[in-house]
Amino acid sequence: MSKPRMPHPPMTIAAAVVTHDRLPKLVETIRRLQAESLDHVVIVDNASTDGTAEWLAGQDDPRIIVHRSDTNLGGAGGFSIAMQIARDRTGSDWVVVMDDDGRPHPGAIDAFRAMDLSGWDAIGAAVRHPDGAICEMNRPYRNPFWHLGRFARTLIRMPLGKGRAGFHLSDADYRAGGPILPVDMSSFVGLFLSRHALSHAGLPDPRLFIYGDDQLYTLQMRRKGLRIGFAPDIGFEHDTLALQGKTGLVLRPLWKVFYMYRNALIAYRVAAGPWFWPLVPVLLRKWRRKAVDYGDDAATFRVMLDLAVRDGLARKLDRPHEEILRRSGSD
Repeated sequence: MSKPRMPHPPMTIAAAVVTHDRLPKLVETIRRLQAESLDHVVIVDNASTDGTAEWLAGQDDPRIIVHRSDTNLGGAGGFSIAMQIARDRTGSDWVVVMDDDGRPHPGAIDAFRAMDLSGWDAIGAAVRHPDGAICEMNRPYRNPFWHLGRFARTLIRMPLGKGRAGFHLSDADYRAGGPILPVDMSSFVGLFLSRHALSHAGLPDPRLFIYGDDQLYTLQMRRKGLRIGFAPDIGFEHDTLALQGKTGLVLRPLWKVFYMYRNALIAYRVAAGPWFWPLVPVLLRKWRRKAVDYGDDAATFRVMLDLAVRDGLARKLDRPHEEILRRSGSD
């Protein structure tokens, strides 16, 4: 007589949140997370000075784990710590990461629990603005340098200023009820990482500080053979007011320009492989045109861009943040 099969224990999920001086957004995000079927909520407070530490100290939810950093480690440093705590202290089967202004739609965690996750090491959510519009900065993509068809479509659309549409997921891919789609890059807003993925991919590089840490991390996951899916039925909200100019995202304060473009070059090196050096002149021409969006600060934008390019090409990640603030006039 065969022994009865033992039921599998329920899947455990931890949320990993990074915050810095955005208490109202954090409060809304934590309230949303507390309403979800999560087992743990790890919060890394990046040296906030707006009452965040005091508010967190007053929370009595036993699921909440708070780590307070004495210095602002940036998003990359914060995610590295939050993911490590979620992996090592909670032992959760899955960890879902987000900024303090990113939060699940009601029922998103239950929807994730109900999915067939076989064959996937990570799952990215469909991220929208509060008004329901797709959040462009969180739109996943297939790396065109790894997929000939995507590469060809990107080249065809570039003269029309629509090269991005050649390799990013389309609006149609976001329709409810659609299949899970394979992607090569997914953002750190609503990215579910399995214990297997965290074990093999490690942690984000904290030296990146902000921007591109998620792009670089997920591209490196794919290079290690880990499988990332996009699930249109797992909804997340990104409550961001990032500005768009004539040539794309406008960064304020200007010290952010350095990190955006330095880290982008490092990520492009991973994505493009042998195509990286022929691509560099194309990127530089495109990026220098962005100065028009900075008005009276165009000269400072160029200074920060040049510094970013220098460090990015050299893969230099040790320039002190204080120097970046000083050179951008933000200290």
